[in-house]
Amino acid sequence: MSLDQYYLLGRSGLRVSRLALGTMNFGTGGFHAAYGKTEDEARPVFRRYLETGGNLIDTADFYTAGESETIIGDLVAEAGVRDRVVLTTKFTNGVDPGDPNAGGNGRKHMIRAVEASLRRLRTDYLDLFLLHTWDRITPVEEVMRTFDDLTRAGKIRYAGLSDVPGWYAARAQTLAETGAFPPVVCVQLPYSLIDRTIELEHVPMGRDLRLGITAWSPLGGGFLTGKYRREGQGMTGPGRLDGAGSAWRSWTDREWRILAAAEKVAAELGVTTAQVAVNWVATQPGIASAIVGASDVGQLDVTVGALGFEIPAELRATLDEASAVEPPSLYRMFTPGYQGELVSPGARVGDKPAGYAPAVRNWVA
Repeated sequence: MSLDQYYLLGRSGLRVSRLALGTMNFGTGGFHAAYGKTEDEARPVFRRYLETGGNLIDTADFYTAGESETIIGDLVAEAGVRDRVVLTTKFTNGVDPGDPNAGGNGRKHMIRAVEASLRRLRTDYLDLFLLHTWDRITPVEEVMRTFDDLTRAGKIRYAGLSDVPGWYAARAQTLAETGAFPPVVCVQLPYSLIDRTIELEHVPMGRDLRLGITAWSPLGGGFLTGKYRREGQGMTGPGRLDGAGSAWRSWTDREWRILAAAEKVAAELGVTTAQVAVNWVATQPGIASAIVGASDVGQLDVTVGALGFEIPAELRATLDEASAVEPPSLYRMFTPGYQGELVSPGARVGDKPAGYAPAVRNWVA
């Protein structure tokens, strides 16, 4: 299976692969150190992703305390593929606890963050620069003006948002539509069978305002890999969600039912539970690309294989029914068929933005 089909990201001419390579585990420092990989361990994963035709690399200045960006910069330069890849990074998180302007979405920090990311990534421009998280403080006009200035300066090619309310993204895009600023081309959001809340606001907004949605955590933080089993009020299994890794949340009866449904579908199709979960996300209406990570080449190969089959309508209905979320009271007034399906009737499964591009292969010598 390969990733040699590309689609336009939002209202841009930027073609991206259906699976993006998430690199939160590239590096061994900072918050993500517990499951991080050294550069030598990350290299084969990065190379295999390119060999399959993938071109969308996702990182952030916060990942492994900046080490993820440094490793990606080294690997991109080593492979000589800077112009081939769509290099994406994000800003918002604080980099100096003693400096109130060393975090958030204000102009001062945005410019500082761009310069630091460019140094670590060993490049003079970013293909896609994303606001990482809404800080609840900075006016959206300030963010959009700074995106505009960075684009005009040649430091970024496109701007995007991540983990923001629907109204915030809509306001940003509306400002752009007045002609004052370049448009936002994507919104990065969590989306999986166990978390479909973006279907209420963000997916319809993205499709109406032409914002490509890149979905992070399509495996529900690893829960949908199928390697965990219920044990009392917790779980057991070989992964970072076991033991202390699951302390940040509890797993509900609903989520275990969703997992059981995904496992049933996987058994009928002769694929893995994780492949079913990734396939479901990647083929949902409005989703431009699903962001996936991998600890080794074998795991990446299995994940890429998630695009090698189609979930039949009756089995998709099984997944949709098990994972459906009843809309809040307001949405019940205008959400057709909400009990079993949150997307509008007639929305075509696998609907994608226009802009299919021919295959491009063998990027790595």
